[in-house]
Amino acid sequence: MNKRDIAKQDLGEQLHGGGSAFARYRRKAVGELSLSGFLLYELFALLLVDLGGALGYALRKMAAGRLLRSAGSGLILGRGVVLRHPGKISVGQRVAIDDHSFIDGSGSGEIGVVLGDGVLLSRNCVVLGKNGHVVLGERVDVGVNTVFASASGIRVGAATIIAGNCYLGGGRYHHEELDRPIMDQGAYSRGELVIGEGCWLGAGAVVLDGVRLGKGVIVGAGAVVTRDAPDYAVLVGAPARILRIRGVDSPSHGGMA
Repeated sequence: MNKRDIAKQDLGEQLHGGGSAFARYRRKAVGELSLSGFLLYELFALLLVDLGGALGYALRKMAAGRLLRSAGSGLILGRGVVLRHPGKISVGQRVAIDDHSFIDGSGSGEIGVVLGDGVLLSRNCVVLGKNGHVVLGERVDVGVNTVFASASGIRVGAATIIAGNCYLGGGRYHHEELDRPIMDQGAYSRGELVIGEGCWLGAGAVVLDGVRLGKGVIVGAGAVVTRDAPDYAVLVGAPARILRIRGVDSPSHGGMA
């Protein structure tokens, strides 16, 4: 599997270095929105993010339609939802994003962060397009506290269920030099993470960058998937192994996933 170094800017440098405090805030939070877009973003953040009731839902939807790259009808934005670089975020029809979720499109490139028609993000989900795109296909259903951390891109196929507390993606740190802190040695990725259509990830599952899962794969609760798996595989354990293939009589199919 190929490794690709990630040009990862230190967070402290992003927050404290280069330009005025206003310029740093605008660069970190908003990106390339026009001045009118920036002012709308500030209005959204100050007055609408935590506004309760039907009025809050209605006004957040109206503002998001102006801030996002594209927004389909039927969008629901819960209270406390944070959007970073909204001009790189696209949502389809009937998308629901529950309370206190966080979506960051800052490094998601030309593709951006894309939530397809009917996507549901439950409470406290985090979608980080900091070093690559994140694309969730139609009707992807994501449980609470799930994190998508894109180092080289993440794609999740349609009608996939992701239970609560899962972690998808992430990068890795170089750690060969013993005389330097790991955080100073740079980061790398093993490539795009791809999950096929109709999969089911159990609670607390971890699927690392560079992995490709076929159609209809089941990942057991708490499994840590570090390698590819074929269509209809059932994966368990840490590191995950193939327990069986759905629809095949044999109870076990050795090998690692």
